[in-house]
Amino acid sequence: MPSSAGPSIDTITEGGRVTQVGEGQEADESAPPVMTFGAPTAGEILAERYELVEHINNDSAGRLVWRGVDVILRRPVAVVLRYPGGDSATEMLQAAVAASRVIHPNLVGVYDAIDEAERAYVVREWVDGQSLRDLAAEGPLDPARATAIGNAVASALAAVHATGMVHGNVHPGTVMISDEGRVVLADARTDGADSQENDIRAVGGVLYFALTGHWPHAEAPLRGATAGHGRAAIPDAVRDAGGAIIAPRQVRAGVPAYLDDLTMDLLDAEIAPPSSDVLAAELARLDVPADEHYLDNSGPLRFAADVEDEPSPLAAAGGRKVAIGIAGLLAVALVGLLIGISALGGGDKDPKNSAAATPSSSAPAGGATQAAATVRNLPVQGIRIIDPDSTKRDELGDSKKIIDNDNDTAWKTDRYPNATYGNLKDGMGVWIDLGSPHTVKSVMAVLSGRGASARLVSGDGNFPSSSAGDKQLVQAYKNEIGVLNEHDGTTMTFNNFNVDTKYRYLLLWFTELPPNDDDGGFKLGIQEITVQGS
Repeated sequence: MPSSAGPSIDTITEGGRVTQVGEGQEADESAPPVMTFGAPTAGEILAERYELVEHINNDSAGRLVWRGVDVILRRPVAVVLRYPGGDSATEMLQAAVAASRVIHPNLVGVYDAIDEAERAYVVREWVDGQSLRDLAAEGPLDPARATAIGNAVASALAAVHATGMVHGNVHPGTVMISDEGRVVLADARTDGADSQENDIRAVGGVLYFALTGHWPHAEAPLRGATAGHGRAAIPDAVRDAGGAIIAPRQVRAGVPAYLDDLTMDLLDAEIAPPSSDVLAAELARLDVPADEHYLDNSGPLRFAADVEDEPSPLAAAGGRKVAIGIAGLLAVALVGLLIGISALGGGDKDPKNSAAATPSSSAPAGGATQAAATVRNLPVQGIRIIDPDSTKRDELGDSKKIIDNDNDTAWKTDRYPNATYGNLKDGMGVWIDLGSPHTVKSVMAVLSGRGASARLVSGDGNFPSSSAGDKQLVQAYKNEIGVLNEHDGTTMTFNNFNVDTKYRYLLLWFTELPPNDDDGGFKLGIQEITVQGS
């Protein structure tokens, strides 16, 4: 199965404007020549759908990177064109198809891949923001932020690995941080020599880079951006006289001991790394506000002995080295496999190239620790459209398109003359049943237009469920939950949920509709809703 994606996305700031280019490398003397015969122009519409708006740059492979817009769904896209198409573009197109089958909040979405013989192009999500490389150029990140970024990258890899695929291109230039704070991993690209183990070790490289501003080239090879390679060059790790990497705590102050140990262990070829889902579980456990005691900068981290409800999956077993292969991790690994079930958009269900790490039978002193909950995509067991104020029922169908892992399908309202449903109703909602109570970390809704307003609500105690009528549900669901603090117009993300509360039923209630550019009026389309938690 192909397991690579298109060219690598990165960012370059030009005149104060943040843009995306492949691997952050501008076209220069070292870049391959670009074939310009039949080159596109601004305003051209590809495949009767993707309008080219602005030529951003050329990536390090000589492909043209354009900012565009999907004229059907009215959303910004990145378009990467290769000349010519045909056989020479087969690898790029197959890679895009493979990448499009894994849907995860921390992966850049791939929307389309088209071969027109004289040219081929891949259409994918547009990310306004900057790469980790550019972010760390301003100085090393604080440990809490570095941990959050490492957690996002590990979670994305867990989704990729659950399908049997390999990313093969994890480095500071492919880790993107959007203007709203969302962390995404871009552009899987493997050549058969890559492995899931290399992906996991590269997470150690990402942590090292975030904490120090240096990349451990030899231990976590950076494809397309090795030392001394044009604008993509990143300084090598700080090393001692013998060539060994110096730990982050020796480079800068304030790095917690356990985060330092975990980073160095991931880079140590003599220590078998954990699987990506176990690593994601550990980093999720540490991904907490900096003012909490998990990331106490005054000394070593406190783990199972001091954290009653959430012991570490990677409990220390003496010395600097972390015993990453304890028997207690088996339960976490089994839970982590569910990431693949919910993240895989289709295709093979027989995973290949499974992670090579084998848990050892050693257990930490004092008995095996309890496995930490893995943050994953929660499967939605029931979904329905709530419309209490309407006598028409023609807007209630197609609700399953909201959870089909396909951003090209959507549930849509009728067209209304204004944003408030023509003053005919107070709103409409999407009711979600998670099957059983869960701790919720985030709820993300991908919309087909900009300008919608919504809130997320739940109820108290034995509030109505699937058997209740629409009016009864709306009356019972009064408690607003989560915080809408990431909103780029077409993607709404609610997070900051109460960790002590578990939810089974959620209601995403829309009070205002976005403008409908296709035929005027106002109309809402919901392409996908994803709930993450444990």
